[in-house]
Amino acid sequence: METVADIYGIDSIAADHKDQKMTVIGEVDTVLIAKKLKKFGKIDVVSVGPAKEEKKDDKKEGNK
Repeated sequence: METVADIYGIDSIAADHKDQKMTVIGEVDTVLIAKKLKKFGKIDVVSVGPAKEEKKDDKKEGNK
């Protein structure tokens, strides 16, 4: 985590040591992250795209 933590544009980092996965959220260059992590072994980039936003159901309650 410390390896990618200093990259500009990262909003959050989460690591799952059991599954050996790291989730990086932010506007950052994927290639830069891959180059830094390649020093530690094989890496797979699973997805690249905008962060998923939670959907809130704003239901209007009707008057009965």
